[in-house]
Amino acid sequence: MNSTKVRSILESLEEKQVTLIAVTKLHTVKEIQPLYDLGIRNFGENRVQELMEKVDHFPGVHWHLIGHLQRNKVKYIAPFISCIHSIDSEDLLQEINKQAERNNRVIDGLLQVHVAQEESKFGFPASTFLQQIREIDFQNYPHVRIRGIMGMASMVTDQDQIRSEFQQIKSLFETLKTEFPEHFNTVSMGMSGDYELAIQEGSTMVRLGSILF
Repeated sequence: MNSTKVRSILESLEEKQVTLIAVTKLHTVKEIQPLYDLGIRNFGENRVQELMEKVDHFPGVHWHLIGHLQRNKVKYIAPFISCIHSIDSEDLLQEINKQAERNNRVIDGLLQVHVAQEESKFGFPASTFLQQIREIDFQNYPHVRIRGIMGMASMVTDQDQIRSEFQQIKSLFETLKTEFPEHFNTVSMGMSGDYELAIQEGSTMVRLGSILF
């Protein structure tokens, strides 16, 4: 890890008031420790099993589940997870609410929208996103606090396409913002290869991995 480079990224994000989620997937506790020592306290993992292997090593960290989440895995992270970025169905929302209630918690969550070309990515389809979200009665899920939306751009070199997809995510957020309470304030978009572009288009939270390591 290049500490000088990471510090520069941290300072830039702080200046722009953008939250950093350090993506620690596939990295060992030893490799992650320098980021923790720099004061980073928001870590993101894609898989529940890998998250569970690391959580006890870093006290005070806010853990974010940023990958696809199966309903039968929610119970393992419900006692401590800070935010689930990948709510992509009402069934999953229902399970998170159930497990949060069992743990006497309210868990923050983001609605995942699928705007990218890759079919392998998850999320509510962008074309029906607003319709599907508006059909959900969120009052039925008092133990989940919806904070905003999350999305990923296509893995392409065309910067105009990436920008357009980020603009689409931000537009969906702005539309829903008028329909949700004041805590609906998070746009999670941008990764190591495109986070600067995402910030230009209104991201408030970026998920960076390779650029930090």
